[in-house]
This record gives sequence, structure tokens and C-alpha cells, in this order.
Amino acid sequence: MPKKAFHLIFPPNLIQEPVMFLVARANHLTLNIRRAKITPTSGEATVELEGKVDDLERAERVFREKGVKVENVLGDVIE
Repeated sequence: MPKKAFHLIFPPNLIQEPVMFLVARANHLTLNIRRAKITPTSGEATVELEGKVDDLERAERVFREKGVKVENVLGDVIE
């Protein structure tokens, strides 16, 4: 299955929400948290998602729609 890596930056209102888990589960993706830094006022995480290409693209779109800043990590697709 293809994999894609993202650096996610969360707005303060989403810090307490399980956004990564919910997006991954809703899109049938495996979530691997590679690095994370969460404080009471900010949150960042580098994650690797694995699944079908359509599901990966949908997940990226959903993160953005929820207000998460999404940055692709170099070498982001591994087949």
C-alpha cells in the first residue's frame, strides 16, 4: 500500500481533539506518528499514513477542511 508523510500544524481549538485518529479511521488508513509536539496552545505532528491513494488524498483534504495546516514531507510517497 502507498504511504504518504505529512507535517500537521493544529490550531489551538483542535489541540484536545483526536483529529489524526478520526481522519485516519474514517478513511481506512494506518496512522504512524513519527514525531509530535503538543502544548496547551499549539500542536504539531509529523505522521505517515498508509492506504489507498484515493483515501490518502481524501484524508489530506479533510485535515485542511478541519483547519489543520498540512505540509507534505519530502519523499512523501513510498510504494
